Amino acid sequence: MKILDYLKKPLYAALFGGVLGLILGLVWAWGIQPVQWKNVPPEQLGTYYQEQYLRMAIDSYRVNADDALALQRYQALGPVGPTVLETIENNPGGQDVNAILNFGDVVREGALLPTATPAAGEETPARTGSWVSYTVIMGAVVLFALVGFAIFRYVLPYVRNKAGAPTMATRRSRDLPSQAGITDYEAAGQEPPISQFVTTYVLGDDLFDDSFSIDSPSGEFLGECGIGISETIGVGEPKKVQAFEVWLFDKNDIQTVTKVLMSAHAFNDPANYQRLQAKGEPVMMEPGKQIVLETAALQLVATVSDMEYGQGALPQDSYFDRLTLEIAVWPKVTAPA
Repeated sequence: MKILDYLKKPLYAALFGGVLGLILGLVWAWGIQPVQWKNVPPEQLGTYYQEQYLRMAIDSYRVNADDALALQRYQALGPVGPTVLETIENNPGGQDVNAILNFGDVVREGALLPTATPAAGEETPARTGSWVSYTVIMGAVVLFALVGFAIFRYVLPYVRNKAGAPTMATRRSRDLPSQAGITDYEAAGQEPPISQFVTTYVLGDDLFDDSFSIDSPSGEFLGECGIGISETIGVGEPKKVQAFEVWLFDKNDIQTVTKVLMSAHAFNDPANYQRLQAKGEPVMMEPGKQIVLETAALQLVATVSDMEYGQGALPQDSYFDRLTLEIAVWPKVTAPA
């Protein structure tokens, strides 16, 4: 399979987008606009720079003899202070030995006293571990990966199918001429439904999944109904749909009622029939066929207004090229006979 074929799948597209975003982010952060550290606390410096820092503090103390400032600068090294001082004492490196000894005596005595108060105009270095920065970076990477996956997996398919840019398959479904108008139940002497919908599937609409809210004439929410892809046959794209699921949810009932609308081949194949039977009552699709679903307070009648099987290498009448379903819902007490 070509790379572009993989990228058509939301999961692979999300993973590719996450990896690409991470790579571009690292290139930007390390090459184009790297982080520049300022005012780093001495205890976070490298070993060499910590030693140079303490040597400068010793030279400063030799000049100004400020015990409090010397202690503050020594304590800024944190737990590594004694080690760095011992290194300098063992290797003066041309520095004044007496100054080193005097500085050591002062800071060792001061370490036994309460923490020195910072000199005027001098701030105590903040001690923030580098692990905080790594935690923030890793958290941001994980967050962006999850957001990217959610966008590719859920948001884009929803926008594409419900609002923004329709696929060729959905455009084809809209352009199909109506094979039969919406049923006028009132003209036929029956009680009109409280909700009535028409939905069309065409080959290529691999994300086909329509749902509708059922409301009373006063606007009260009563439930929901819909239809979606249940099972496909064969491999490759577009998907070859051999069964749909039509369902009815009633807010006053404890379960959702489902029936499986099957192609003739799927219905007559024992293995397919048995497998799909676990999802709901199997029904073989035929033009004009009516499928009835009932709950505690609602009755749904789904009518096959138009259908056509696809042609190809797969068995005859095994998958749908298009399907138009009219859905009408009544309150159970006024449902037509």
